[in-house]
Formats: sequence, structure tokens, C-alpha cells
Amino acid sequence: MPEQKVQATKPAYVVFTREKTLDQAELEIYWKKVAASLEGHPMKVLSGYGPYEVLEGDKTEGVVIAEFPSMEAAKAWYYSPAYQAAREHRLKGAVYRGILVEATTPRD
Repeated sequence: MPEQKVQATKPAYVVFTREKTLDQAELEIYWKKVAASLEGHPMKVLSGYGPYEVLEGDKTEGVVIAEFPSMEAAKAWYYSPAYQAAREHRLKGAVYRGILVEATTPRD
């Protein structure tokens, strides 16, 4: 019987950059609510507003990089009702750029 190759899922990364703060109070609400939105969603923060340097492009106020086990897992969290409720406050609180990217190897 030939051996079947199982397609392994690749990790995915959600990257948020905060471009401009609009309302600090709204961001405080967001940060309180976002923690609860992660319940049941496997996620690991790789960097949360740590030191950074902009090498190209416009300046930013901060960066968050989160790792999920797959693109599907990241989307399940992002589109969950709990995160969407928190997101409303993030949108009122600041201008962000959000990117979802799947891990690759040099040969992908």
C-alpha cells in the first residue's frame, strides 16, 4: 500500500501595526475585551508592542505579531463574535493595519 502524504498545516501570523491613536479610552476598552476573545483560540503573542525599528515606509506607533496554528485558526478568532465586538473599540481608538500571513519555507 503506497504511503500517503498528509498535508501539514502551516502556522499563520496576524500582524497589527498601530498607525495613529485617535482615542486612548477606546483602546483601553479594546485591550480589556480582546483578552476574552482569545478563549478557545490557540494563539501565541510573539511580540506585543516591543521595541521596533521602521526600516522602510511610514512610521508606526507599535506592532503586535501573533502566531496561530493555521490561517483557518486565525480567521476563526478574527471573525468570532467576541473579537468583532472588541474590534469595534480598536477601530474607534486608532488607525491600524492588519495583515494575515501564512508561514512558508524557501521552496514554497
